[in-house]
Amino acid sequence: MPELPEVETVRAGLAPALTNSKVLQIEILDERSLKRHQAGPADFVATLTSAKILAVVRRGKFLWMPLELPGSATNSKRLALVGHLGMSGQMFLRKPTDEPDNLTRVVVTLETSRAKKVEFRFIDQRIFGSLAIDELVETEDGQPGGYSQTSAAGKWWRNLIPSTAAHIARDPLDEAFDVEKVRAKFAKKRSGIKRVLLDQQVLSGVGNIYADEALWASKLHYDQPADTLTRATFDTLMAEVRRILEAAVAEGGTSFDEQYKNVNGESGYFEVSLNAYGMTDRPCNRCGRAIKRDSWMNRGSHFCPSCQKLRKRA
Repeated sequence: MPELPEVETVRAGLAPALTNSKVLQIEILDERSLKRHQAGPADFVATLTSAKILAVVRRGKFLWMPLELPGSATNSKRLALVGHLGMSGQMFLRKPTDEPDNLTRVVVTLETSRAKKVEFRFIDQRIFGSLAIDELVETEDGQPGGYSQTSAAGKWWRNLIPSTAAHIARDPLDEAFDVEKVRAKFAKKRSGIKRVLLDQQVLSGVGNIYADEALWASKLHYDQPADTLTRATFDTLMAEVRRILEAAVAEGGTSFDEQYKNVNGESGYFEVSLNAYGMTDRPCNRCGRAIKRDSWMNRGSHFCPSCQKLRKRA
């Protein structure tokens, strides 16, 4: 499933074309991709048509686009187009004259701020992802809803977040990320560190790949109880999480197959920098012992049994 670096790569690719663009037309090729839009496909089309996209915003793995509705100067309806990539969702930008993409589920034709037509194509092999229009609500801490890279000062949508994402904690790359709040949550968790890292109500954006990488870099076993971490060890872990996410964003994310591509249909290159995830039986880049894979929560955990030993609770 795409994690923060992959979603940020998509966000950064969409933003230049979609910010201040106007929706001209929507083509629904598979209604299953609107399953999270409770009011149904007809309402989705009616609401989105002629709306203006004001920005492309991300928190963790969640992506949304605040909307200015036609005939609503004050934007009394605070709505956003929300995109969930799920396991295999992709968002491509194409020219209307480009060849169709396989497995395209929804096509939104827009006029950019430079008066050019562009197609936003939502593609999804397994249909776990979706598009929906959702109400924007105030953030719990009064800080910006997420990262947009655009100047959001004074914008009505700045401190808002989709209601379906309001429970999601801030991610480590968020300027409003409160590491002390996360530390307090860790101190109350007796479950393994990796389970806590993947808990989107503790911190968001970290999934299986980057959890394995951060734990390898911190020399921590994935099942080490979270409440056993010393302050110094916790600080090291958070520093590694942040470093690895930033490095992965710089490389355009991680692509193992055709299920993750950026908006131009290109792969990310962080795979070549991985030390643990997907490295089963290969020598550890630190000590030379073989990387091991354990079955864990219907997936896998990759770690070095020599460098990342499980330590008993004191």
